[in-house]
Amino acid sequence: MNSRDEEEGNGGIAGSDWNLDTIVAELRASRAGSQAGGKREQAAPLPSRKAVARIVDGLFAALFPTHFVLPDLTDEGIDYFVGQTLDAALRSLVNQVRLELQFASRQPDQSSRDQARQAIRITREFAACLPKVRALLENDILAAYQGDPAAKSVEEVRVCYPGIWAITHHRLAHQLYLLGVPLLARIIAELAHSATGIDIHPGAKIGASFFIDHGTGVVIGETAIIGRRVRLYQAVTLGAKSFPVGEDGTLIKGIPRHPIVEDDVVIYAGATILGRVTIGRGSTIGGNVWLTRSVPPGSNITQAQVRSEEFDEGAGI
Repeated sequence: MNSRDEEEGNGGIAGSDWNLDTIVAELRASRAGSQAGGKREQAAPLPSRKAVARIVDGLFAALFPTHFVLPDLTDEGIDYFVGQTLDAALRSLVNQVRLELQFASRQPDQSSRDQARQAIRITREFAACLPKVRALLENDILAAYQGDPAAKSVEEVRVCYPGIWAITHHRLAHQLYLLGVPLLARIIAELAHSATGIDIHPGAKIGASFFIDHGTGVVIGETAIIGRRVRLYQAVTLGAKSFPVGEDGTLIKGIPRHPIVEDDVVIYAGATILGRVTIGRGSTIGGNVWLTRSVPPGSNITQAQVRSEEFDEGAGI
């Protein structure tokens, strides 16, 4: 069998000419063009999504050891397990925080000692928040159990409900966001987004006893503020109405642009609320409502009502 026969026998792969020299050169040019001024900057490694996923698994196990890992341990055994698991997760977290700090500085070889100290400080402050985070999550779980007639037990809610999975990720991510490592926070948020279809930006402020029923398609923007005992259903969007740009034509970032939802509000499936508007305490927003204005406390907004208001406004033009 000659070389051509061997090539054809291997599906035409063995002697294929991929024109690699040209492709590699073009990829190099593309990388250079994607950086400011075409100047190559010193590379800094990013935090690892896989490592962050393992850290989150460890944090989940430390927060809820009897439900996710070892239901038969004694109290002393549980404490030992939590301590060991949390220590491993936090040691790994320090490394990922340091990588983000290096990436943000764009100078991975400079001030490494200062960055290491800062990473330890951030991780210690994060660890100190975990009891508060767990208390909030217990309120979220109870709100889901009390708010869903299909829930047979608190344990079912804890281990099965995508809304609880998403808010657990969010409460961890939000603490990291507040501590100045937004990239790590965003990675944690995207782990939940990928698993549940619920997209909560880690910057969003969410009060206690929060419940997302069903959940798929929910979007909550970075500057949204949500009060206590709020319930959302699937496909709800708390988004921005517009994106202001600066004189140079680039987006102005960090300004408040998402809704404020006060305490005891219910927002039904498919509702879209856009802009820095306020949904007053105790209000109910019906399914598929499109809302770009504030509503007072105790409002009951339906799709038909919104359409009627739009018609009246149009008639007056």
